[in-house]
Amino acid sequence: MVLALVAAVFALVLGGAGAALAHTALSGSDPADGTVLDAPPRQVTLTFTESVSFSDDSLRVLSPANERVNPSPAQHADGKGNTARVELSDNLPQGTYTVAWRVVSADSHPVSGAFTFSIGKPSETAAVVATGSPDDTAAGRLYGFFRYVAYGGLALLVGAAAFVLVCWPGAAAVRPVRRLLIAGWAMVALSTVALFLLRGPYETADQLTSAFDSARLGRTATARPGIALITRLVLLAAAAVVLRRPLLRPAGRDDGSQPLDPAARVGVGVRPAGVVLALGLAFTWASAEHASAGLQVPLAVPVAALHLLAMGGWLGGLITLVIVLRGRGPGRREVPASAIGRFSTLAFGAVAVLVGTGVYQSWRQVGSWEALTTTAYGRTLVVKVAVVLLVLCVASVSRRWTARLTHEPQPAATSRVPEPERASVAQLVGARGAREATDSGGGPEGSAGGGAGDGVESPVGEAERYRRSLRRTVMAEAVLGVVVLAITTLLTGTQPSRAAAGSAPVAAGREPQVKVVMVPFDTGTADQHGKVQITLTPGRVGENTVEAVVYDADGGFVTVPELQLALTQRDLGIGPLDARLKDQKGYWAAYDLRLPMPGEWTMDITVRTTEVDQVTVHETVRITSSPR
Repeated sequence: MVLALVAAVFALVLGGAGAALAHTALSGSDPADGTVLDAPPRQVTLTFTESVSFSDDSLRVLSPANERVNPSPAQHADGKGNTARVELSDNLPQGTYTVAWRVVSADSHPVSGAFTFSIGKPSETAAVVATGSPDDTAAGRLYGFFRYVAYGGLALLVGAAAFVLVCWPGAAAVRPVRRLLIAGWAMVALSTVALFLLRGPYETADQLTSAFDSARLGRTATARPGIALITRLVLLAAAAVVLRRPLLRPAGRDDGSQPLDPAARVGVGVRPAGVVLALGLAFTWASAEHASAGLQVPLAVPVAALHLLAMGGWLGGLITLVIVLRGRGPGRREVPASAIGRFSTLAFGAVAVLVGTGVYQSWRQVGSWEALTTTAYGRTLVVKVAVVLLVLCVASVSRRWTARLTHEPQPAATSRVPEPERASVAQLVGARGAREATDSGGGPEGSAGGGAGDGVESPVGEAERYRRSLRRTVMAEAVLGVVVLAITTLLTGTQPSRAAAGSAPVAAGREPQVKVVMVPFDTGTADQHGKVQITLTPGRVGENTVEAVVYDADGGFVTVPELQLALTQRDLGIGPLDARLKDQKGYWAAYDLRLPMPGEWTMDITVRTTEVDQVTVHETVRITSSPR
């Protein structure tokens, strides 16, 4: 049963896995992509949307003959963490140069890309750079696989431990539960070792054999992701010590060879130690994922840790409950009704934490309602929310079955049991059947005999019906929970919508850059001045998207009754070309502006703020050649 559930986790997780998208983006470069320079530059500088780290080969500038022309490795420009700069050789010949880069974003994910610039005039180039996903390497694929293994193992470990520590300490004597704990611990431990070894080639897109390079391992051990992985291994070792005796060596066996100890209890210090260790493990993920970069990091990291723990406690606990509900065979105990009630309370609290932390994380990563449908992160999040709503519907059915089981009074026959939680579901339902039979004059024998003549259902049959119904709904809830875990893991490898909206759409290969121009205006009337932001995507020859936003003097968004844009290439006598902006209820846009030639274009922007107040302002923008 444990192996089947673990296999289901892998099937659903790996089936929904895709290539992780970049978590930072190139927002600008000097020289710019496609630029034709009159004289050779002395250096190349890249600017990103967040802090990056890099290795010696992270930034390469290649000549038309495919020779490297930056003799020294990249450094941060002027100490700015979101930049990378390399010095170039002297006396560079004319032609087209290729800049290939691969850096690691602040949330530990690599991103790569390439662009070109020319000296004198464009030329053919022999330079060849990778144009695929930064994760599309053997090391990247293995690294992604073990990330999913780690998340799945954490859910099993936290959920099973929470069920034993909070809901039913006697579950430690159930062999499948012990196996589940060991499986979860082993999955996290083995995947963490693998992630540490693969971290170096994953960042640099190198061969798998470099995973054991001592210099690369040393660099990994001193970087933030490596420190988080080492800390995780230390915490796992501590968890093994804490859990070894109270959880993995209970008194008795569940196969009938030795009597179970129904009074098995967890030591006084195990629960607090378990909470501390669980929080520590969750922080090793949160400190190296989305929460570690962007807005409100001091708040986002603990919120992400709580979200991860709530997911593990709920999903792993559901899998544990399915296992104990399916317990069969001589010497095995049925799960107490009180334990089911306690887990129902635990699951409700976990879901509440999931909802609260999820709302915060969604706001932080998405940023706008529009991004829910226009970005990969937003669309994936919508799917996750839909599945969570379905889970809540199934969970409400499970809670109704739990309420029917736990609200039954204890039978007199079990009054000798010292603790209420030892009453099984069958005993509780049997007591109710006995009372009903006695009230109808049938006596206890009629109840025990099944009531074939008077229509009274057998207590054993009624208990089994309750168990089957609860087992089915819990199983459905667990399967849906696995789907939620798979989507959550996929989201950790997808660029947040807020980051995507704040950066130029530059990715591996020859993806376009965006041109943003801010133009001040003043109609000459009081309170009728501000700025117009014009965004051209991709800002190249050919078809472009134009978006225009108007700000008031204080920097706030403002709507205007009319906004016009025309572009003119004065050197070649082209234009003016009317962009034909249309009001999009908050901003103005056109999606089919075609610019036929590269070079410097003049933008004529007419802003009308009232029926009588308008002004035309001018600004230039450089349009680059389309990529070959």
